[in-house]
Amino acid sequence: MNAPIPTIAFELNGRSVEALPHETLIEVAAREGIAVPRLCYKEGMAPAGNCRSCVVEVAGERVLAASCCRTPVAGMQVRTDSARALAAQKMVLELLQADMPETGYTRRNEVDLWAARLGVGKPRFAPSRRQPPPDLSHAAIAVNLDACIQCTRCVRACRDEQVNDVIGLALRGQDAKIVFDQDDPMGASTCVACGECVQACPTGALMPARDAALAVPDRQVDSVCPYCGVGCQLTYQVKDNRILYVEGRQGPANAGRLCVKGRYGFDYAHHPQRLTTPLVRREGMSKAGDFVMDPARVLEVFREASWEEALALAGGGLARIRDGHGGAALAGFGSAKGSNEEAYLFQKLVRTGFGTNNVDHCTRLCHASSVAALLEGIGSGAVSNPVMDVLRAEVIVVIGANPTVNHPVAATWIKNAVKAGARLVVMDPRRSELARHAHRYLQFKPDTDVALLNAMMHVIVGEGLVDQGFIADRTLGYEELARNVAGYSPEAMAPLCGIDAETIRYVARLYATSKASMILWGMGVSQHVHGTDNARCLIALSLMTGQIGRPGTGLHPLRGQNNVQGASDAGLIPMMLPDYQRVDNPAARARFEQAWGVALDPQPGLTVVEVMDAIDAGQVRGMYIMGENPAMSDPDANHARAALARLEHLVVQDIFLTETAYLADVILPASSFPEKNGTFTNTDRLVQLGRQAIDPPGQARQDLWIIQQMAQRLGLDWHYGSVADVFDEMRRTMPSIGGITWERLEREGAVVYPCTQEGDAGQPVVFTERFPREGGRARFVPADIIPAAERPDADYPMVLITGRQLEHWHTGSMTRRAAVLDAIEPDPVALLHPLDLERLGVQPGDTVTIASRRGEVVLYARADDGSPVGAVFVPFCYYEAAINRLTNAALDPFGKIPEFKYCAVRLTPGGTVAAQGSYGGGQILAGMAQLAT
Repeated sequence: MNAPIPTIAFELNGRSVEALPHETLIEVAAREGIAVPRLCYKEGMAPAGNCRSCVVEVAGERVLAASCCRTPVAGMQVRTDSARALAAQKMVLELLQADMPETGYTRRNEVDLWAARLGVGKPRFAPSRRQPPPDLSHAAIAVNLDACIQCTRCVRACRDEQVNDVIGLALRGQDAKIVFDQDDPMGASTCVACGECVQACPTGALMPARDAALAVPDRQVDSVCPYCGVGCQLTYQVKDNRILYVEGRQGPANAGRLCVKGRYGFDYAHHPQRLTTPLVRREGMSKAGDFVMDPARVLEVFREASWEEALALAGGGLARIRDGHGGAALAGFGSAKGSNEEAYLFQKLVRTGFGTNNVDHCTRLCHASSVAALLEGIGSGAVSNPVMDVLRAEVIVVIGANPTVNHPVAATWIKNAVKAGARLVVMDPRRSELARHAHRYLQFKPDTDVALLNAMMHVIVGEGLVDQGFIADRTLGYEELARNVAGYSPEAMAPLCGIDAETIRYVARLYATSKASMILWGMGVSQHVHGTDNARCLIALSLMTGQIGRPGTGLHPLRGQNNVQGASDAGLIPMMLPDYQRVDNPAARARFEQAWGVALDPQPGLTVVEVMDAIDAGQVRGMYIMGENPAMSDPDANHARAALARLEHLVVQDIFLTETAYLADVILPASSFPEKNGTFTNTDRLVQLGRQAIDPPGQARQDLWIIQQMAQRLGLDWHYGSVADVFDEMRRTMPSIGGITWERLEREGAVVYPCTQEGDAGQPVVFTERFPREGGRARFVPADIIPAAERPDADYPMVLITGRQLEHWHTGSMTRRAAVLDAIEPDPVALLHPLDLERLGVQPGDTVTIASRRGEVVLYARADDGSPVGAVFVPFCYYEAAINRLTNAALDPFGKIPEFKYCAVRLTPGGTVAAQGSYGGGQILAGMAQLAT
């Protein structure tokens, strides 16, 4: 047992209290229910002690002490309420008030709140400083430094918490002021609009733009962020069924932090383009022709329908195909943005109502290869350790990922760990912002992951840095792997991967010999034809060094969308029933047949890209798509669009008229994230409760209701009374969450799985003693170099890399309808190294045409010295420059994931960027406004 922590006894306001070591006086006072003014102090931040509003009197000392910085000693006598202390506290507040504007910028000006609490009246003093003008140059944040008290909470939020290093305190004395970068306007600075400074500011000097903080909400709703897999908890401030603004909440994954999307990307739910009425394609209206939709023809293409008619047509059309051609003629795509309960019911509908396993979702386009390798080698597709375990690691390896863009709050924990002494190794063909914090940055050549990783393993094996005990006790297949990497010396691989041999050796030794090394990776690893091999190498690295199964170690594929982990857990994949029980396993299938009362198909279904090929072959004739947009997200998107248009019957359930919905026969208007209750599982395996904050608009309906209505029209007798009923069925069929009850989630908000018994705490770190494979042992799987399916040549000499950007998410259907996000990044951009721009004769801001063997798009060029020479990076969120029209549909043979991260392209100067299509202010806005009306 751990020895009890010794405490310090002292006197506070005449009574005896005890403090823990390093606990400050202000923290002890708060625990004891004693209110001490504080302005520069904020819980969780390093103390500054510069406002002096928290001063207290210590017996025997000449000067008053700042209680936020002072720790007690045994026998100390402290008064927070002595005449001297109170007089000083009031004077500080009065002096600060004298320099502040009479009209505030927030309803929660902490100077005014403390002044009222202490009875400080109107200031007796004249203003003593020159007041700066407002800075309204930023789309998200208003800067009113006339309200600034220079508490430096914004500086510490930016520097210490988010580690963006944008905000500083410049000059001295009366001229001292808060600055952004080199005293730039905030809108011209490197600010990433995470809003941490806004959340920290006590006076309104930094506030949400357009006076949002002055609005008075009628209620607050605690929920979860709808974007990436980090799973940040937040609070919606709601009035009159509208979200006014969002604040970060103290969740296990974010501790109050948010990014620009989580804080400012909420108003898409109120966008006038929301679908509010069921729509049915008019008779004789062809899906063929130019994909760009004329806004004048929206109401010609679709007509409004009642729910009864739309559901009858939607379900009836699918049932007719099923009955006439068999269940294999149907397929369903669910959503990683919906809840666990929606994912579970959707896959259950496909399996029991369609009679097929042709069900998939966007994990096929993100981490399917990672999951395939993890299931094969470890026995589980889930992460071994939470992101925040980087704070317990000595060495952190980030490969093929850009967390500062894709998982910004997770990136803050990595940066915090580096500031605390951890050594960060970043490996990526593109130099990200995180690389400036790296101990070593390895900018390897695209498509050479296996060469680099095998060379590292060659060093570890050759120099005897393996953990022999771990290998002997907990693994299989090491000898075969050791023989395989013997031919991958750093000297041989250096010319291939572009990293010198000594650097490879250094990083290999660093990873292998630290007390705790952790690997995090993203789609730069997974989205290749050799993505499974890439992940196999990472798994082997951790196994051969014993860097797994302990805090601060392990393997963490960073999940992309907010519920891609939960949707996969719930069985929204074609070869797995819920909880990763294979459909071709008779025992597993029997358990679900008993639970669901229906015979199940024993054949694994088709994946996302395979479904499109099956449509071409006439095998799949009808589809039900909920919340996915394959017309934008699939590789070789022209092919995907043509396939979807060829379907006999397409039902789309969504909140906007997406590119996919435009090809539908029936469109069912659904609920957005803040309009529903449900559970969502983040990248850490944390099951969290999302709560409904607003009602759906018009006739839009809850997704769970729509799925049940569709099920009934397919002959299923479903009558779930609530979301809790669905979750209860899930926990009865999924052992990993069997111990999590709905009541516990309502009480605690979040529980990590595995949690097999009620009352269990859950397991943040797994594989501590055994792996969930037969015999409890993990397996090494050797990998050899496999080149990309398409290489640059004389006709297409450059490499295209696709991905996401900070302000926009996935296909942009939500974020490009969020006013702040679209204002910050409104136009499609291609990121090129300055040398490539010079070679092309293109200036930043000029247009370039990018062509592959499958199509071409036109975008605006942006200089990016982080991009390797000879490569171009393009986000895939822009309809008017849909980059997935160019990408290669070649598949990884194991994970069946497309090669999004590598194809050959040609760039030429010039071209005209297409009209914006279906997004904010764009080509379809007028037509969609008619529908909204």
